[in-house]
Amino acid sequence: QVQLVESGGGLVQPGGSLRLSCAASGFTFIRYAMSWYRQAPGKERELVAAITSTSGVTNYAESVKGRFTISRDNAKTTVYLQMNSLKPEDTAIYYCCARWVRDYWGQGTQVTVSS
Repeated sequence: QVQLVESGGGLVQPGGSLRLSCAASGFTFIRYAMSWYRQAPGKERELVAAITSTSGVTNYAESVKGRFTISRDNAKTTVYLQMNSLKPEDTAIYYCCARWVRDYWGQGTQVTVSS
């Protein structure tokens, strides 16, 4: 059974940091590119960051470049999103996605940036 379980979300003040984790199971993790998406209320889901399966090449949305870092631990079948210098506009539900021959999605974790 495929599972992607996100954790690490919460409430943080502007300028603060959070580290999201996505624990994967039920598929061959190393074959899949991994991504983080987010969806804010009333907006479409958007790509935040992605990392390739083995070479670890990353790409980021312009809005998060220099603030967010995606990484993966293939031994632990986990992908991370380190989020620094958070802004209120980063408030959204963050979803983990595994992509190869098909997509798998997690249930999401809420991130709220507010004073």
